[in-house]
Amino acid sequence: MTNLSSYQDVSAHGALADASSHEVITQMYRTALTRIAEAKGSIERGETGRKGEQIGKALAIVEGLLMSLDGEQGGEIAENLTRLYDYMARNLVKANLEDDAAALDEISGLIRELKDGWEAIPVELRT
Repeated sequence: MTNLSSYQDVSAHGALADASSHEVITQMYRTALTRIAEAKGSIERGETGRKGEQIGKALAIVEGLLMSLDGEQGGEIAENLTRLYDYMARNLVKANLEDDAAALDEISGLIRELKDGWEAIPVELRT
């Protein structure tokens, strides 16, 4: 890890320490999109190791989103998100094994849709 990437990691962790749960989820969506885009670029360049690394990071974020769900409070929405995150996780693994850029595009579209909906939540309802 370079000094710059170490600084960026510390900076990102510091910024999230004071963030609301809404801001943390927003950042998770954004970072997942970045990792998936980087993985797609790695597929196009034939960088197998980097592709796997970026997909692994995206998968960890999706699993983190899954673990953040509260089935009791979230009810049907949490159930639907559980199924969607599970679908994304399975397809990230598939995309990694098969160098499937189209699967990455699909997952990016799903995450972007969730992110846009999440960001549209009125400020007074955010936590």
